[in-house]
Amino acid sequence: MKYRIIEDGTVTTPKGFSAGAVFVDIKAAKKKPFDLALLYSDAPCAAAGVFTTNKIKAAPVMLCQQRLRAQRARAIVANSGCANACTGDQGRRNAEQTALLAAQKLGIKSEDVLVASTGVIGTHLPMEKVARGIEAIELAPGGGHDFARAIMTTDTFPKEIAVTLDIDGRPVTIGGVAKGAGMIHPNMATMLCFITTDAAVEPAFLKRALRRCVDDTFNMISVDGDTSTNDTVLLLANGRAGTVTLHNGSTDAEHFEEALGEVCLYLAKSIARDGEGSTKLIEVTVEGALSVADARLAARTIVGSPLVKTAVYGSDPNWGRVVAAAGRSGAEIVESKVDLYLDHLCLMSSGTPLPFDSGEAKRLMDQKEVRFRLCLNLGEGAATAWGCDLTEEYVALNGDYTT
Repeated sequence: MKYRIIEDGTVTTPKGFSAGAVFVDIKAAKKKPFDLALLYSDAPCAAAGVFTTNKIKAAPVMLCQQRLRAQRARAIVANSGCANACTGDQGRRNAEQTALLAAQKLGIKSEDVLVASTGVIGTHLPMEKVARGIEAIELAPGGGHDFARAIMTTDTFPKEIAVTLDIDGRPVTIGGVAKGAGMIHPNMATMLCFITTDAAVEPAFLKRALRRCVDDTFNMISVDGDTSTNDTVLLLANGRAGTVTLHNGSTDAEHFEEALGEVCLYLAKSIARDGEGSTKLIEVTVEGALSVADARLAARTIVGSPLVKTAVYGSDPNWGRVVAAAGRSGAEIVESKVDLYLDHLCLMSSGTPLPFDSGEAKRLMDQKEVRFRLCLNLGEGAATAWGCDLTEEYVALNGDYTT
């Protein structure tokens, strides 16, 4: 392993980053310890982002997309409780004003501040509260933990990680936080993710590396099949580790991208594990597909299937649901070549169902992590997707979300 996980690591673990959070009562109906947060780098950063593919995009998403054309940033303001989506011109003005307030507090240019929001669609940010809150935030190197809690909505736990690796003989750190538990589906999901590094990274490589890592992780998770208006992944690199600048194609750049991928994977699996009302994590690996695209398509369809999800919830080894979902995915499949495994237990071989120990299958389905492996035996394509079971609690949480 070319990197190691830092105990208690978070988004402010890399050098030069600080954060803080406050509660300003943006959404009192479901009060959390914090609902407004600020992340800051004491040095200019190369910046990259990946955003929702939903044609309805929240004001913060549009603002970030515009500002990231410059491939730089120094700060991020994030709030929970209000998505600032479907809010028209006023919503765009509020996003810009939020960035301006943060810039004035930090003494930096407004265009170097990015904004992210999560919460209820169709409501306006309470700007007087936001203004007071930004002014009250106290930044600290350990403030990443509070930042992680401030962006939570229906999440049951904060999602944060940091890893370190050697670049050019010097230690480099990558840290990240994320939120997400519902409206989670590939391309992307109702999630916010903020990643920082003290590595020096060339902006074009930073953008490509982030996109590749997101495709393998955040775009391979599903909770409920819905994709949000606010999905945002932002990556800031401030170079404070004092390393050479990483460019595409170097060995050090490959190691950096591997570690970045691990950060994204940990956060993505944490989101899937924390799906609203969930009790189990589902992992689906598809091997032997004609292409990686086919493998991803099949894996994501299976992990997103309501019938697969409910079978996992009930610990029912009704494996036909897995094969049926793969068959409708659009991936090329030849029934007579298909093998299916529940963990180590082979349920189907060359398209033929096999007798299996139902007690062992039930035991495997009872685990907190349920793993299926589907071998299509048509080519070299492979991919893994993650999701969660579907429970009554999901309906309860979403049936009264705004009431």
